[in-house]
Amino acid sequence: MTDTVVEVEGLRKSYGEVEAVRGIDLRVERGETFALLGPNGAGKTTVVEILEGYRARSAGDADVLGCDPDHGDPAWRARLGIVLQSTGVDPFLTVRETVELYGGYYPRPRPADEVIGLVGLGEKADERVRRLSGGQQRRLDVAIALAGDPELLFLDEPTTGFDPGARRSAWEMIGGLAALGKTVFLTTHFMDEAQTLADRVAVMARGEIVAEGTPATIAGRDRMFARIRYRLPADAPTPPEWGQEALPDGSYLLRAEDPTAMVNEVTGWALERGFSFEGFEVTQPSLEEVYLDLTGGDGGAP
Repeated sequence: MTDTVVEVEGLRKSYGEVEAVRGIDLRVERGETFALLGPNGAGKTTVVEILEGYRARSAGDADVLGCDPDHGDPAWRARLGIVLQSTGVDPFLTVRETVELYGGYYPRPRPADEVIGLVGLGEKADERVRRLSGGQQRRLDVAIALAGDPELLFLDEPTTGFDPGARRSAWEMIGGLAALGKTVFLTTHFMDEAQTLADRVAVMARGEIVAEGTPATIAGRDRMFARIRYRLPADAPTPPEWGQEALPDGSYLLRAEDPTAMVNEVTGWALERGFSFEGFEVTQPSLEEVYLDLTGGDGGAP
């Protein structure tokens, strides 16, 4: 069994004169969580629909679980789990009845109560769908996708419209899928979501992939200037000229290409003079800053 679950080369999709996907390449390995990150209109959902076999590509090659998605048969589809941006299930069925119903469409379904427990709905198993909160309904969407015990799970914008608490709860659930040995292909326009969940990230803008890598290193993020921010006590001497910027709140901001050496120099200077900083923090450029730089603050449809 190959370790490559998804492989795409030169993938294109046009709608008339509009080219929504412009010749992208990507690979997803077995067991990893891969995030396709980009703003609305960047082409993410089109890519996912092509990989799921629901939309024909205009050009390029695609291989998903050893099969061309354009020619996937029922046995191939049974190996996929799909969570769409919005779904509709019978609101008068219970959670257990819903999972059992969808599990019945697969040759080797996972036990319904086990699936319900995996997504954190054990206490709601006998609750009717219409009585679930928005976050609980999204958990049910994932349970439906897991009902057939798929190898590869597609999550398209899984937390859109969630409040912060519901998003965190969903992240915990999605993070737990890796423990099941599932491969997850996630699309999102939330930078913090990609950073929290993904092993690797590809940034998509205007139909193209503009960067790919781990959340820590994408687009050279690990080599960008770190920020050192510190505040001196009232009786401290004036610091040396390190190129720092005095901020309105009385603290100093210093950008460092080699943060380890700079931190050593700054803290060593304070220790030699016998005082401690009132506040000291070191931060790397956020994934959001990298993302905005890569997409020009937009990155939507051409």
